[in-house]
Amino acid sequence: MSAGAAKALTSSSHFELFGLPPVFSLDQEMLEKAYRDIQSQVHPDRFAHAGDAERRASLQWTTRVNEGFQILRNPVSRARHLLELHGVDVAFETNTAMPAEFLMQQMELREKLEEAKAAKALDDLRKNLSAERRSLEAQIARAIDAEKNYRGAAGLVRKLKFLERLDEEIDSAYEAFE
Repeated sequence: MSAGAAKALTSSSHFELFGLPPVFSLDQEMLEKAYRDIQSQVHPDRFAHAGDAERRASLQWTTRVNEGFQILRNPVSRARHLLELHGVDVAFETNTAMPAEFLMQQMELREKLEEAKAAKALDDLRKNLSAERRSLEAQIARAIDAEKNYRGAAGLVRKLKFLERLDEEIDSAYEAFE
């Protein structure tokens, strides 16, 4: 394993691990390339004939690389990681306060989800939800990357988490039809 790869594996930031800039607007192709490059260096198959300690280390490195990849690939997780790096807790578990307008929108979306389940109009609902998520992701990118407004971005990330949960419910509704 190269010295650079070994140094990256000891980093606390998933961005450092993959040698990527700590930005929300992450180039997914660069992330995937960095992931494949690191995996090719630390994958357990490369250490099949090595000693026990090296094989264990390879498994630990592979786990860290996989975890980092999953976090950076997901917009909510990536934003949360970025905010934590800047000392801001998104507080998903403890801060559920949302603006009344956003909560009303959520209620309307959930009603549409129920209607969509009955009318099998999930495709339209998912399309609208995807557009809303893209808009929110652009706002998060602007807040984090351009404005460095990490505290302000935390509320936006909580909103994105709500939309992510609704998307999971749409998945469940699709499964119910199958």
